[in-house]
Amino acid sequence: MKRREFITAAGVGGATTAVGANGAVGTAAAQEEEGPQEVPEWPEFVTEANGYSSGETQDARGQSETTVNVGAGDGLAFDPPAIWIDAGTTVIWKWTGNGGGHNVHGQEGEEYQSEVVDQEGFTFEHTFEQDGQINTYQCDPHAGQGMHGGVAVGSVPTTEVETGVITDPEELGVKIQEHYVGIGAVLMISVSLVFSFFTLKYGESPHAKGGD
Repeated sequence: MKRREFITAAGVGGATTAVGANGAVGTAAAQEEEGPQEVPEWPEFVTEANGYSSGETQDARGQSETTVNVGAGDGLAFDPPAIWIDAGTTVIWKWTGNGGGHNVHGQEGEEYQSEVVDQEGFTFEHTFEQDGQINTYQCDPHAGQGMHGGVAVGSVPTTEVETGVITDPEELGVKIQEHYVGIGAVLMISVSLVFSFFTLKYGESPHAKGGD
């Protein structure tokens, strides 16, 4: 009898766990953002850059220098593609050696241009002096493939965005709808109850380990 009571408890517990697990999906989906944050008003040239994600800007204000990797991701991106610095900060671009020959060429804003290099460890730097300016740059050989970047300096126009860890499965590419979650929970509960019913009614198989 104790064994059957244990099995019943296990069946109900399994059903409860199933509901809890599925309930957690809904809870996680609701906990998406941590709150609003001010970021520079990036032009489309930056927001469409390889590796850029909405609202993601590396805030390097307060630092005397910061580093950007050249040839990140699949080799055709700057990492990070969008940074925010103070006037007088030096940006150091460091080549990864991936993606072929790259360069850094200022477009809007301050003027600077490196040579085209494919050597890992090569660096190029520029100190941004103009406060309140958003600078854009590109890799000339791969500009048409989205290898762009942006440097916001000091007191630039900003916009408010929601930031935080994305925990919504649909935003992560997993299409989950509420009725699917409900159906899954019902099926798991049903299986647990059926198993418990047949075990209590007919008992365990005498061939099962530990059977009478």
